Amino acid sequence: MSWSLRFAEPIVLEDGSKLATLRDTIRYLAQIIPKAEHDMLEVLTASDLLTQAAEHDGPVAYRYTAGDQSSRRGRVRSFT
Repeated sequence: MSWSLRFAEPIVLEDGSKLATLRDTIRYLAQIIPKAEHDMLEVLTASDLLTQAAEHDGPVAYRYTAGDQSSRRGRVRSFT
């Protein structure tokens, strides 16, 4: 697998733009996550999952988990 391989289904963002590759996804996350938060567990996990998918034939399905985890960093979960 590689950073430029296209997803079967792109990730559609809230603004309607789409992430079609692992490279798009990691670039997007790098833009939206402040540098001060780059060492948070959720961000490090997301980065690792994307790297595994791109460079070591890890499951591409992890891209959803990776993006979701890092975009929700610091939010309190509500189960109501």
